[in-house]
This record gives sequence, structure tokens and C-alpha cells, in this order.
Amino acid sequence: MTKTVHDSETIATGRQVFTACAFIHHDFDGVTKLFAPKRAASKKFLPNVYELPGGHIDFGEDMVAGLKREIQEEFGMSIHVGDPFAVFTYTNPVKGSHSIEVVYFAEFEAALEQIKLNPEDHATFGWFAETELAQIMSANKNVDDDEIKAIKKGFALLRGEPLRF
Repeated sequence: MTKTVHDSETIATGRQVFTACAFIHHDFDGVTKLFAPKRAASKKFLPNVYELPGGHIDFGEDMVAGLKREIQEEFGMSIHVGDPFAVFTYTNPVKGSHSIEVVYFAEFEAALEQIKLNPEDHATFGWFAETELAQIMSANKNVDDDEIKAIKKGFALLRGEPLRF
């Protein structure tokens, strides 16, 4: 599949961009872990930062279909998509845009050994338990970051904890 040309560096000054991301989880011998790829060093926006996988949704594209497309483009994998559970916003100074990010629960459909990174997008990936989240934090993504808060919320929901407003 050919990668769509719309990334974190395409100029979109003054526009809102919709992004869908996947909290891809897997049970490893009774321990739930999160799939987190690390952005390529060549990226202008958040290089070398671990993130939830996903990407920009095309105009008129269904959010779930766009999320599935992004995961296929970046990892060569299909996913089962569950419910959305978090939404947050941020500005991208490289694009000049305001992003609205929706996070969905998801699981890979195929064997995990089949994950293939697109080196233009990601340098590596890992599987992280909730107790290992410090490993994916950085100067640009710490405990106050909305994506980290969403990840913690995802783990809490998977444990069956009630939502607190």
C-alpha cells in the first residue's frame, strides 16, 4: 500500500487536523502491554519520541477506516478497532495546525512477529506494561502530557476501573 502524503510536516497553517490513534494492547503471560513505536530521528515534529500509533484522517474519511489505513501503511499490519476512550488536542508548530486526536482501543490481527516498521516513520518499537511507562517518557512527553494521560486512562479502563470526571 502506498503511503498517503499527509504527515506531521505538511503545512496546514490555521487548520484543524483530525488524528486517530490506537492503544494497541496485548496480553503477555498475564501482563497487558502497550505497543509504542518510536518516531524516526528524521522527523521534524517530535523526533525520537515514543507515541501511540496512528495518523491524520483524510477529508471525508471515516475515523476508524483512517486509523486502519495508517496502521497498515506504517506497520504492515491490520487491527481490530474497539471503542474510542480519549480525546485531546494539541498544536503542531511544524505544520502550524491544531490537532484533535481520538484514541481507540485496538489489537493486531496477525502474529506480532509480522510487524514491519516503515523507517520513514519509526525507528523502533516496544511493548510496555503500565509500570514501564517511564521508559516511553521524554522531555517532550512527560506525566503532564495528554497522550500519557490517555495511555494511563486506557490501562485503567482495561483493568475495569470506573471513569472519574
